[in-house]
This record gives sequence, C-alpha cells and structure tokens, in this order.
Amino acid sequence: MEETKRKSDGREALASARRVVVKVGSAVLTAEDGLDLGAIAGLSREISALVDAGRQIILVSSGAVAAGMRRMGLSQKPSAMREKQAVAAVGQGALIRKYEKAFEEHGKKVAQVLLSGDDLARRVSYLNARNTLTTLLSWGVVPIINENDTVATEELKFGDNDNLSAMIAHLMDARALVILTDIEGLYTADPRTFPGARLVCEVACGEIAARAKEAGGSGSAVGTGGMASKLAAARKAGRAGIPVVVASGKRKGVLTDVLSGGASGTFFSPAPTRMDRRKCWLAYAARPKGVIVVDAGAAKALVSGGKSLLPVGVKDVEGDFREGAPVTLKNAEGLDIAVGLSSFSSAELRLIMGKPSSMIVEILGEGRHDEVVHRDNLVLTDSEKG
Repeated sequence: MEETKRKSDGREALASARRVVVKVGSAVLTAEDGLDLGAIAGLSREISALVDAGRQIILVSSGAVAAGMRRMGLSQKPSAMREKQAVAAVGQGALIRKYEKAFEEHGKKVAQVLLSGDDLARRVSYLNARNTLTTLLSWGVVPIINENDTVATEELKFGDNDNLSAMIAHLMDARALVILTDIEGLYTADPRTFPGARLVCEVACGEIAARAKEAGGSGSAVGTGGMASKLAAARKAGRAGIPVVVASGKRKGVLTDVLSGGASGTFFSPAPTRMDRRKCWLAYAARPKGVIVVDAGAAKALVSGGKSLLPVGVKDVEGDFREGAPVTLKNAEGLDIAVGLSSFSSAELRLIMGKPSSMIVEILGEGRHDEVVHRDNLVLTDSEKG
C-alpha cells in the first residue's frame, strides 16, 4: 500500500530519547483463545534490550479486560460497570503474571502500577505517582501501568489507555510516546473500509485536529479507543513537546525500529515549545471545581494577550471552591477558554468580581493577590491553542 510522500521530520530525535512511554493495546496482546503469549514475549524482549541499552521504558498496557473476558468465557465486553470491573479484576492478575514471566527471561523485574483519574487529578498524589515511577526506573524496573478499572467510576476514568499514556508521558517528562496498535498508523481513510487508503507518514501537531475526521472507531471487540483516541493522545503529548508514533504492534521489531528513528507507522511531530509539567497537569489531569465567567475584554486579554485574570473582568462565579482550586474559565458565550488555579475562594470572588484590584484590600483585607488567576497558573484550552 503506497504511502503518502514523506516530509522531513524529527524522527531522528527518537533515537536519543532516553525516557519513553510505550502503550500497547488489547488488539495487539490478545488472540482467539486469550492472551497472545508470543506478542507479550516479543514486546518484553524488545523492551528489555532497550533497557540494557540505557533507555528507561514505561509500559502502559491494556489487556486486563480482554484477559478476564477470555477467562470467564465472554465473547462481548460487559455493559454494566460492576461487570466490567469484575472482569478487569479477573484479568489483571493473569496479565501481570504473564509479563513477569516474560521479562524474567531477560533478567528484568516489573512493577504493576494501577491508577485512577483521581490519582492524577489531585496534585499531591500526582507527585507521589511521579516519585514512585522515578524510583522504579532508577532501580531498572519496568513499570507496567494500567487504569484501575476495578474501582474507577465513569467520572474518574481516564477514558482509555491512549489518554492515560499521554498523561503518563506528561507526568514523567518522557521524550517520546509510542502507541502500538493493530494497524500500521494513521491512514487517509479507514483501511478496513477503503482498501485504497494510504498511510500518512507524518502529521504536524497543529494539523491533528484536521486529521481527526480521517480517524475510525475501535475495530476490536476488546479494545476501547480507536484512531480518534490516538489522535487525541498525540495532540496532548505534542502540546508538551513530546513526539508520538502510532505503529503496528503486530509487526516484529517495530518498537526497536521506531526508537532507532525508522520509518514505521505515523510520526506526530510535537509543538516547538514544550509545556512544563505543572501546566500539563493543570491542562489535562486536574479536575476543575468550579467555573469563572469572564467578560469579552478579559477573554481577549487571556487568549491573545497572555495576561492574568483580574477581578474587574469576572462576570460570574459558578460552584463552591477553595483558594488554589483548579477552575474552568469561560467567555460570555459559555465557551471554555482556559483552566487555571484560582487565587480566591468562590465566596471571596463573589465579593470582588467586577471590581478593580485596588479594592481587594478594602473588601478582603491585607495580604491578598491582585490577580484572580495568574498567567503562570493558567493554560488555554486545546480549542484556543489550535
């Protein structure tokens, strides 16, 4: 299948990326009768060789639900939350045992790390997770991360492991994210439906949104995300300056090829400016506790001028939150424009909104900030960033 013309890209940077997040999907890890032990063995062999060469590899692995379905004799993923969680509980143990055995063949230890969205939404546990993973890597252990499906609720779920892998890349300051799936990469159309579809070799970070219409849904009975979720993950990682490759995990040696700067899969080049880890947390992991509605002047100053939000620009406050809480900033039309950390509680904001900063001391007393949200504690939404 002929590829689109290849551009000059930054794949050569992958060869020097020391810390890498690798995400492998259920469709890569499963066979008709359960877990594909050959696929697990091959992946473990490649990762072990990369670790021996001085890389730090963090593996985000799907497969628990798929393994549990096979063990329970289920042909379709359950629809009820309690059944999904039970199936994940059955399968997670089997999955990690297979990984342990496969990595032991190469003298490597693994660590199971189960996370929920709430673990990364809270700043303290976010930093604890980073410290734990950093320690494991320093010991030469391969962390194997999965969502803690057994206890996660819909409100606290990552959504899929593509999203989780992008968030782990943010968390750990990774220098590359490799997403292994059951097709070669992003095509000009769904290759399962259009045989003439061509593989796209490279996509710039700013072009990902436009490419979303070319993405298909999940093509597997056991998978969660399709190409659309991989594009979303690539966009999140790209905003943080992290290059992403989506490639076929079914092809022998693909991970080694990708991390040697080879032409496998689709390369998503990152934004030229790397967002710092704290702002990545704010943009993608923090869960806003309320809403601040701003007027047109303030919205323009935030989006186009890179300014802080002052009390005079606040039109309304929704919800109850404390000082320092993450909040969503909306314009007068109700569109999300940013996420930030509020310097005031919701009760305090209602007292000072619409008023000049010079009145803060008179209303609230000494020792208060001039800004409602300082520009250093604010991140524009994806739609505003483009």
